[in-house]
Amino acid sequence: MTNPLTASSVLLANPIETFIPHRAPMILIDNIVSHQVDSLVTQTHITTNSAYFDKQSQGVANYVGIEYMAQSIAALAGVEATMKSEPIKVGFLLGTRKLVMHHSHFQLGKTYQTHVARLYQEDSGLAVFDCQINLDDTLIAQANVNVFQPSDTQAYINDANPNT
Repeated sequence: MTNPLTASSVLLANPIETFIPHRAPMILIDNIVSHQVDSLVTQTHITTNSAYFDKQSQGVANYVGIEYMAQSIAALAGVEATMKSEPIKVGFLLGTRKLVMHHSHFQLGKTYQTHVARLYQEDSGLAVFDCQINLDDTLIAQANVNVFQPSDTQAYINDANPNT
């Protein structure tokens, strides 16, 4: 029997833009590997066409890993919304805690997995995720990432910009 709270492999095989509000060229993650309740694993393969690829270092700077984490969190929210037949919503990266980068860049030709697990979420949309980026069994980066997904994005933006 399939757990109704876990996405099927058929659903996860959809293109990543199915689950996140980003559009090319700002989609930095390639696909979803797995989903469990409150967690998700994505994959990013580094090529010369990767956003922020640097020819000199032959890779992508490590700080871009924060966006790999944020987009993986967005993908989790998108999978959850899709499973409930709800629209994909925009979320906001608020910041990180306990950020550790173990390498200076993501290397050309390598495929990295980003693991995100929800630690805490309020009804207001504020949430904290434990995130790790791995290359095979090697930990490359880790952080607790704070995000916010308002129930009404346009109202939230309008409140933040009272002159609009």
